[in-house]
Amino acid sequence: MMKQIINTLKAPAPIGPYNQAVKAGSLLFISGQIALVPGTDNLLLDNITDEAHQVMKNLQAILTEAGINFSHIVKTNIYISDMSLFSAVNEVYGQYFTGDYPARETVAVKGLPKNVNVEISMIASI
Repeated sequence: MMKQIINTLKAPAPIGPYNQAVKAGSLLFISGQIALVPGTDNLLLDNITDEAHQVMKNLQAILTEAGINFSHIVKTNIYISDMSLFSAVNEVYGQYFTGDYPARETVAVKGLPKNVNVEISMIASI
């Protein structure tokens, strides 16, 4: 199976040895995104709502580069630093979908890269 690397300057550059996304067959695997502002080293951590929106905007930029949108998402993994953030992140997340929501899990973890509060990865069907 051939794979195609997807990267865009409109989303943050990877902070490790990985790509923003990899297309394999009819699936697109999007690496976990945090609230890094594209083209900078700045994190948008003013509040959990703004942080979650930045994460979703980063994901949206990668989807756009691949020629698709949130309606193509089939699976989402959400990692949060504390379950008390679930409601706020869930509210922001829901604004990017128009129904037919993907499968998903949300888990609280001990730590995330750069001490952020939320990281989201996705799998899309192309």
